[in-house]
Amino acid sequence: MPTRSAPSSTSAPAEDESQSRSVAAVERAMDVLLYFGRTDQPDLGVTEIATALGLTKAAVHRILTALRSRELITVDPTTRRYALGHAAVALGRAYLARTDVRAMAAPDLRWLSERTHETATLSLRRGDTRLYADQVVPDQELRLEVSLGIPFPLHAGGSSKAFLAWVPDFELEAYLQRHPLEAVTDKTITDQAKLRKELASIRKRGYATSLGERQAGAASAAAPIFDHDGHVVAVISVAGPALRFKPEPGTEVIDDLIAAARRISAQLGYEPATD
Repeated sequence: MPTRSAPSSTSAPAEDESQSRSVAAVERAMDVLLYFGRTDQPDLGVTEIATALGLTKAAVHRILTALRSRELITVDPTTRRYALGHAAVALGRAYLARTDVRAMAAPDLRWLSERTHETATLSLRRGDTRLYADQVVPDQELRLEVSLGIPFPLHAGGSSKAFLAWVPDFELEAYLQRHPLEAVTDKTITDQAKLRKELASIRKRGYATSLGERQAGAASAAAPIFDHDGHVVAVISVAGPALRFKPEPGTEVIDDLIAAARRISAQLGYEPATD
C-alpha cells in the first residue's frame, strides 16, 4: 500500500518569511507616504527620500511607482520630483470632514477638570467672536459654570485672548478697526497698545490668563489647539473662582493645561516646530 509523503517541514517557515517580507514592504511604503506629509517641501526627489528614511534609491523608486499606480503620489515629468497625489489629498479631506473637535477634546476636558478640581472648557471661534462649546464642571459647592453657545468678544478673557494672540498681524489690526475695545468688566483690557503687548506675551509663553476680565470674580488660564496647518481651531481652558483658583506660571495647573492642548493638537495632525 503506498504511503503518503509527510508535508514539508519548511513550508510553514517559508510562508511566514514571505508574509514578513510583505508586511515590511507595506511599512516602508507607509513610511514614504507619511514622509510627504511631514516635510515642508512641496515636492521631493528620490535621493532626498532615500537619505531621510535610510532606504536605497532603488527601493524608494519601486515604492513611489506603486504609490503612483494608486494616485497617492504624482510626479512632475520634467523635474522628476514627486508630490502627494489626488488620492492622498482625498484621504486627508475625508479625515478632516469627520473630525469633531468637541468629541476629540472631551476626554481631556474630563481629565483636566479632575486634575485641577476646576471647570474645564472648550471654546470655538465664530467670526469676530468666540463661544463655549463644551465644559466639564467639578463636584464642588463653589464652582464656575459657563453659558454654552453665547458669543463673547475676542479681547475679553483668557480663552478669547488665546484666539486673538495667534492671528496674523493684519487680521488683528482689522479686528481692532472693526471693534472698539469695550469694557466687559472693570478688568477688561480696553487700550490697544496694552492689548498688543499682552497678546505678544501670550504667544511667547504659550497660554493666556485672565483675572476677572470677562467675568468678575473669575480666573482662568487658556491654551490654543492647533490643526495640521498650525491654525488655532479651538481653545481649552481651566477656570474657577478667583478666591481659590490661581493660574500662575510654573504650576501644575498650567502644565496640565498645556499638556491637554498639545494632545488634542496632535490628534489634529499638528507638529510643533523644532529648533
